[in-house]
Amino acid sequence: MTTNTTLVASTEASTGKTAVSLALAASARDDGRTVGYMKPKGTRLRSAVGKTLDEDPMLAHDLLDLDATVADMEPIVYSPTFVANAVRGGEDEAALHERVRDAYETLADGCETFLVEGADGVSTGRVVGLDEPAVAELLDAEVVLLARYREPGDVDDVLAAADAFGDRLRGVLFNAVADADHDTVAEDVAACLEREGVPVLGVLPRVHDLAGVSVADLADELGGRVVTDAGGDIFVERFLVGAMSGESALGHFRRTKDAAVVTGGDRADVQAAALEAPGVNALVLTGGYEPSGAVAGRAERAGVPIVVVDGDTRATVERVESVVSGGRTRNARTVERMRELLADHADVAHLLGDD
Repeated sequence: MTTNTTLVASTEASTGKTAVSLALAASARDDGRTVGYMKPKGTRLRSAVGKTLDEDPMLAHDLLDLDATVADMEPIVYSPTFVANAVRGGEDEAALHERVRDAYETLADGCETFLVEGADGVSTGRVVGLDEPAVAELLDAEVVLLARYREPGDVDDVLAAADAFGDRLRGVLFNAVADADHDTVAEDVAACLEREGVPVLGVLPRVHDLAGVSVADLADELGGRVVTDAGGDIFVERFLVGAMSGESALGHFRRTKDAAVVTGGDRADVQAAALEAPGVNALVLTGGYEPSGAVAGRAERAGVPIVVVDGDTRATVERVESVVSGGRTRNARTVERMRELLADHADVAHLLGDD
């Protein structure tokens, strides 16, 4: 049996590779095909039961009901410690390539459609000769490249990645495109890329429930608690650190949108300034301090939830950055939502290499 293998790569981190990979795999499975999945370089890491594992293969294992070990699905734990050791020459490059190839052959045996999820960017893994073009070559995979569009200069990154993948590139899928940019991407950008021999396979709109993380999920990830009656279903897409004076902070906060402000629980001046900014959707207060009655009342009237965490500001900021940059919680609902978007706005057959 010939296995149709697709590597879902991206020009940058947090472009939706997990949702797209699993949505495509689920679509192929529902068409009656046997499917497989792997993420050769685990980068979305979390410690569990004494091991550091990437959460995305664990989700794939459960969602696709795969008869595979997570260790095979994630043959390399691409942690900062691993990279530092590789820089010092402590990793055997040939052995790593063999490990990835062996895991793929084990997982792909009997599969008609196989999805390989890429790491943060095209160059991730280069230190051990396993950047995304090398992975595509090693696994004989064709490539779907995910990209964002925020400004015309982003096209440079797409073209550079296309050059790196060469003939293995199946096409580009733009994800989370703002309404204001949709026509530009669908017409001007697509025409530009087509002139360069780079097919555009879809332009997915930015949808609210996939673009950010809910305050309830953020609180859960931080081990915090929502202490106001404002809804935990409000989404945030970015965060700001309130470390300046309240007066200085107000101008800073007013320039943002859909943001969470992280500040010390004893900084009532910064909290008040944040509540005056229309683009602030939530407050995260550190140090275990409850908000004052005045701040809590004002937040509830404004519909802004307040999350209280026990950790200090620095540690909380690091965790918030990880959660928010990773986007929405990955689960069955978000994968199904991505399937809907792909069906409506992309060429799914071409994405899977079926035509």
